[in-house]
Amino acid sequence: MQAIGNWFQRLYETTGLNFTVFYDAYDWDRYFAGLKMTLLLSVTTILLSLIIGALGALIQGSPSRLLRLCVNAFVVVFRNTPPLVQLFFFYFGLGTMLPAVETAGMRVPLLNNVQWAIISLSLFAAAFNVEIFRSGIEAVPRTTLEAAEALGYTRFKAYIHIVFPLAIRVCLPALNNNLVNLLKTTTLAYAIAVPETLYAVKQIWSESQNVFEMMMVLLATYGILVGILVWLMHRWERAMRIPGYAR
Repeated sequence: MQAIGNWFQRLYETTGLNFTVFYDAYDWDRYFAGLKMTLLLSVTTILLSLIIGALGALIQGSPSRLLRLCVNAFVVVFRNTPPLVQLFFFYFGLGTMLPAVETAGMRVPLLNNVQWAIISLSLFAAAFNVEIFRSGIEAVPRTTLEAAEALGYTRFKAYIHIVFPLAIRVCLPALNNNLVNLLKTTTLAYAIAVPETLYAVKQIWSESQNVFEMMMVLLATYGILVGILVWLMHRWERAMRIPGYAR
C-alpha cells in the first residue's frame, strides 16, 4: 500500500495529477468511510425493496379490493414522483413532525438522515419492484396455479412455492436494471448530508482542489460497484434458469 501511495505522490510531482486519496491517509479514511456508507445504503435498500416489492405483488393478487387499491396507490405515488422530492419529503417533512428523543442530555431526531435515506430509497425502488414482480407472476400460466390447487395447495402456498419461484425467473432481467438504478440513486442521499461516497469525495476535492482527479475516482468507484452487482445478478439468473422455461 505504501508503494502505491509513493507512486501516486510521484505522479502528482511530475504531472500535476493530484490523487490525494491514494497517498494521504486522512483523505483515504474519508473516502473509505464514504464507500462503506454507500455499501450500507445499497445493500439495505436493495433487500428492503425486494421484500416490499414481493409483498406488494402478492397483495395485488389478493381478493380484497381495498388491499389492491392500497398497493396501486403506493405504486402510483412513488413511481410518479422524483426520488429527490420523496427524500426531502421524508427528511424535511415527516422528520420534523416526529418527536425528538433524549440522548446523552441532548434532544436528537427520532430518525437520523441515514435512516430516512434508507426508508425513502427503499420505497422508491419497491414501487418499481412491485410492477416487475407482478409482470412475472402474470407471465406464469393460469393453469399452473390451477394444477397446484388441484393437488391440495392453498392459494397462498401455491404462490409461495410454485408461482413466485417461476415468476422470479421471468422478471430477473428487469429486476437487474432496477437494482442497478437503485445503487446509483443512493448518491441522492448526499442532499441530506448522508456521508456516502459522493459526499466524501466532494469534501476531498473542496479542500485539495483536485476536482478532475476525484471525479475520475468517483466514476471508477461506481463503475466497479455496478459491475459487481451486475455480475452477481447474472450469476443468480444463470443459477435459477430452467432449460426451456420462458423461451
